[in-house]
Amino acid sequence: MKKYFALILALAGLMISTSLFAQEKQLTLEDCVWMNPELYPQRISNPAWIPGEDTYTYKEGNNLIGVKAKSGDEETIFTLDQLNTLMSESGNDSIKRMPSITWVTETSFYFTSQNTVFICNPFLPSIEKKNSWPKDAENLDLNTKTFVAAYTKDNHVYISENNTEVLVSAGSEEGIINGSSRVARNEFGISKGTFWSDNGRYLAYYKLDESMVTDYPLVDITPRIAEEKSTKYPMAGMTSHQVMLAIYDTETGETVIADTEKNSEQYLTMISWDPTEEYIYIGVLNRGQDHLRLNKYDAATGAFLKTIYEEKDEEYVEPEHPLYFHDAIPGKFILKSYRDGYDHFYLFDTNGKMLMQLTKGEWDDGEILGFDEKGKTMFFTSRAKSPVEEHIYALNMKTLETLQLTPQHGMHTAIFSKTGKYFIDVYTSTDICREYQLINSKGTIVRTILEDKNPLDAYNTGSYELLTLEAKDGSDLWCRLIKPADFDPSKKYPVFFYVYGGPHSQLVSDSWNAGAGLFDMYMAQNGYVVFTMDNHGTNYRGADFEQAIHRNLGVLEVEDQMIGAEYLKSLPFVDSERMGIDGWSYGGFMTLSLMLKHPGTFKVACAGGPVVDWKWYEIMYGERYMDTPEENPEGYNNASLLNYVSNLDGHALVIHGTMDPVVVWQHSLSLIQKSVEEGVQIDYFVYPGHEHNVRGRDRMHLYEKISNYFDLYLK
Repeated sequence: MKKYFALILALAGLMISTSLFAQEKQLTLEDCVWMNPELYPQRISNPAWIPGEDTYTYKEGNNLIGVKAKSGDEETIFTLDQLNTLMSESGNDSIKRMPSITWVTETSFYFTSQNTVFICNPFLPSIEKKNSWPKDAENLDLNTKTFVAAYTKDNHVYISENNTEVLVSAGSEEGIINGSSRVARNEFGISKGTFWSDNGRYLAYYKLDESMVTDYPLVDITPRIAEEKSTKYPMAGMTSHQVMLAIYDTETGETVIADTEKNSEQYLTMISWDPTEEYIYIGVLNRGQDHLRLNKYDAATGAFLKTIYEEKDEEYVEPEHPLYFHDAIPGKFILKSYRDGYDHFYLFDTNGKMLMQLTKGEWDDGEILGFDEKGKTMFFTSRAKSPVEEHIYALNMKTLETLQLTPQHGMHTAIFSKTGKYFIDVYTSTDICREYQLINSKGTIVRTILEDKNPLDAYNTGSYELLTLEAKDGSDLWCRLIKPADFDPSKKYPVFFYVYGGPHSQLVSDSWNAGAGLFDMYMAQNGYVVFTMDNHGTNYRGADFEQAIHRNLGVLEVEDQMIGAEYLKSLPFVDSERMGIDGWSYGGFMTLSLMLKHPGTFKVACAGGPVVDWKWYEIMYGERYMDTPEENPEGYNNASLLNYVSNLDGHALVIHGTMDPVVVWQHSLSLIQKSVEEGVQIDYFVYPGHEHNVRGRDRMHLYEKISNYFDLYLK
């Protein structure tokens, strides 16, 4: 119950004592919203590998620098002055700073400027204007082989080829949104609404019909007479939108619709093109989200050909990744799935036959980074070492043996050379803010490219550690504990308990400040013990750990977090009578759940944008974790915070943005209405015009509001 340990970091004396560094600077609220550039972790600008060579480039000021991986020899490849000379000679406007570039061949790269894409050969030198698009283009999707651009305007899809605009979604019915990235409210890994085939012959795009979805009123108070700005918001158990996938042929100008049961309340995801461009693959997920069919369609006609893969789960199936094709595995693809209980890679042929499971173990894998030039080794990320670390691995495609390539503990991001012989490792850990290293394919560090520099070294912040507590089922619950600045073990301190706790979240990691934000460090600086835990339901721990909360949100997560609260009470330097909790969105739901279901544990709560009753939340997310209100009335009733308002024992501040399209304002307003009916005093504050969180300079106001509220009742 009270098992804990300071991670491997403690072996290196990682619990950083502020007294050792004579830190004197104080974090400000301006710092907490990143208005101080001096606090940005240092970075290398635009690192990129030249194809076919083991040479990488980066921007330094207005120069493009090339570095040979083996020797480390550097040279200036190109300058802004040289680029602008070419721009001027070709009749184009000059550029104020060196643009970000992407290499396409050994001798040329492309960049965009003023809605125009250019190809530049810095070695000749030469430049060519390839294409342009209008200023009002949205959701730009550039095919980097043909440089034809797809984009949306006014709910329609267009393409621009050779500077000529073509309307793709001509003849669409009224009420249809074409090319929308809002399909399924960006669930299931959906982040865009257009999908180019590899060589650019076809463009697939979503056709979203939400005319049957209820309009939800949002009120804009900026005009003299406030105006309603409705959004389509399908709440759990109500009518959902309908989505189709159109396929446009750039050669014929014709469009077909993939045969995916067009009038069904289903989700279309995993959109993937076969490299031959003959077929397109679509994951069709039922509304209940427990049955996935991966279907193969004819690209030219849209006709359904066959289901090549199916997956069912008693809780839910959550496909988030398209199929992975590569020249190294011709006629095959790699599928990512939790089918064995953990998120791993599987090799299939394009007829749907599973050839082998590529990775396995009691951990989750991340993303595929590519292959070596011989196609014998696949590079990928994984949590195999620890749920709070992400490392780079090499997989031998013949023996399926893996090799960890990143030696230091922490979180790693890799940029591989096209040959696969080297990669740039950008990593962070609890003792490294950010460092860049060059590593070879055997996992040997060749050299440090950019040494770590912690921008908080001169600041009087608290020391921190990673630790685990034991859940009732024996699982490790990873936590972050930050001690106050100028910590005195003989004193007792108040607690700032920060929580999120929902799916797809990890707040605790082996990274800079153990994943804490600057506001957490600010609260520690101001004399609080700051604590955070990742409970059941959060990710990177396998399907069982995440799905344990299914149909009963706010039960097991609260139970886990209370283990954290009891642990804090056991610490001699914690004042158990001065504990407060803060969270936003799912964290707002968790904050109020803990405050109301365990009255007396926390004296103060600040809940921002809280989900109060899941029947008012949207279908895609809500029904995945709770099913519908009709299917799960008991779960919805137990999770509704309206049923616990009378339990409030302490001070609660609820905050909401008035234009929130995610957790609609109805949630917190209903909570306030219930508190009035129950005769319970709850403090309330709104941010007019803000959506689902408070951003920009106004976020400083939010942080001040929260810190003042804690100080008022806990100091």
